[in-house]
Amino acid sequence: MAWRATLFTLFPEMFPGPLGLSLAGDALARGVWSLETHDIREQGLGRHRAVDDTPAGGGAGMVLRADVLAASLDASLARDDRRPRFLLSPRGQKLTQARVRALSCGEGAIFVCGRFEGVDERVIEARQLEELSIGDYVLSGGEVAAMVMLDAIVRLLPGVMGKEESGTDESFEQGLLEYPHFTKPRDFEGRAIPDILLSGDHAKIAEWRKAEALRLTKERRPDLLEGQNKK
Repeated sequence: MAWRATLFTLFPEMFPGPLGLSLAGDALARGVWSLETHDIREQGLGRHRAVDDTPAGGGAGMVLRADVLAASLDASLARDDRRPRFLLSPRGQKLTQARVRALSCGEGAIFVCGRFEGVDERVIEARQLEELSIGDYVLSGGEVAAMVMLDAIVRLLPGVMGKEESGTDESFEQGLLEYPHFTKPRDFEGRAIPDILLSGDHAKIAEWRKAEALRLTKERRPDLLEGQNKK
């Protein structure tokens, strides 16, 4: 059965976008995963299909209405649909590679792409939306964040990458950043490929790569090592 992605957005025309290209696009065409979008505005109110209103208590911007989003979700999702429901939000827990891998082993996921200043808190609670963030910055909406999340998940689905080991040595898979890579030419502007990588000694190459991964992690993301020490 294909891995199912269902998205709720005010801009369904943004999809599949980059997800229709490269590995994700090929897998989509082959039916490895499926992508379904729902326009939240179809449940909008009045002649202009209004989906937002001013924030209670005052303040800048607008807020996506609870009744409109709830109606959109209820009209499109089966009661027995047990896939996780995510609201892409900068205040959510940060997405990790471990979470991505776990999601790739499931049946699929539901993504709500927020807009404006935010989403009415009551629908988040009532429809059990888990807030998830792709990083400590703010985007115009959740669509790009959903694309990032889907790209990370889809590439791990069986049959998407050329080699099963392609994903195992990458950054974050082992709690470390990935080691440096080299290819031809042997010498580039006076910079040579490290001799150990040309030695043919696979044990020593593995040791070098592990040491380089640890070095880069210490230099660039020491927080990853601190997280391992706390386990």
